[in-house]
Amino acid sequence: MNINSIFKSCLLLQLIFINYSWSQNKSPNIILMIGDGMGLTQISSGMYANGNSTALEEFQYIGLSKTNSSNSLVTDSAASGTAMATGVKTLNKVLGIDSKNVSKKSILEICQDKGYRTGLIATSSIVHATPASFYAKEISRYNYENIAFQFSNHSVDLFVGGGSKYFTARKDKKNLLKEMLDYDLVRSIREFEKSNASKIGFFTYFDEPPSIINGRSPNLDRITTIAINKLSSKDSPFFIMIEGSQIDWGGHGNDSNMVISEFKDFNSAIKVALEFAKSDKNTLVVVTADHETGGMSLNGGKINRVFNTFNTKGHTATMVPVFSYGLNSNLFKGIYENTEIFEKLKKTIE
Repeated sequence: MNINSIFKSCLLLQLIFINYSWSQNKSPNIILMIGDGMGLTQISSGMYANGNSTALEEFQYIGLSKTNSSNSLVTDSAASGTAMATGVKTLNKVLGIDSKNVSKKSILEICQDKGYRTGLIATSSIVHATPASFYAKEISRYNYENIAFQFSNHSVDLFVGGGSKYFTARKDKKNLLKEMLDYDLVRSIREFEKSNASKIGFFTYFDEPPSIINGRSPNLDRITTIAINKLSSKDSPFFIMIEGSQIDWGGHGNDSNMVISEFKDFNSAIKVALEFAKSDKNTLVVVTADHETGGMSLNGGKINRVFNTFNTKGHTATMVPVFSYGLNSNLFKGIYENTEIFEKLKKTIE
């Protein structure tokens, strides 16, 4: 080996070491994925109907989360979302405020304080209970126009979801979108992909988006791919919450086909997040649910065709699984209160 070859080899090793050291010192990315209403039966049914396969099989650790709110064994999405987002139990229907009427900072807002870029994605409206848990402080999850006003004054870097009507067709006649001047508010998935703005918003529908069965577009995996590419292209770490919102709606409707199709859509997005974490090696992915919906049972069938029944059109109090992969994923094994998800995420970024 000549002197030039030795020099080039040493330089390459030095660059590898510098890159490794930088990646180890950079704060970790967090991808939190919430399948609304997604209990173990929803996962099992979706897995068997998907050819006996789900991306969740590749996760390193599995835990169980207790979902009760502060005033009910059976939670709703607002109280459970608040528990995971802020680390406190609260009353059903309340967002971002504890049971003593004290507003709490969410993990998304804590990440922002630490220099993270942040994102919110939902297959519901962006003002629905789960995404709203990460930015709103509101006594009722149904005060959608108040929640939209809070969102318009927030500083989330990237968002995708329905519900533009709460920003434009308001009782107070305001058009909040005209006040969101720091956002590139795109109108299509192509515009979303092409935008190089530092802050991007994509309202997918005027009202609540339809189900996958009824033609919702774009699919969640494509949205997730674009969002992660945009957030990870910056030097800062990122936090993103991605909700598969309509698994829950299928449970409320006792509609097995809707539950399964929505799970498949969510599962494809999980695969995107998992593949990113595998290659990045400085990312934590957590997949869980806020509660189970429908009291869904799996009564038989075969691979690719399952038979389900339901025992309620509401939520149930059963524990829900927590799947984790990547940095600090071992923290998420065991059985714990849903508020511990916040604490474990906070520990990861600290």
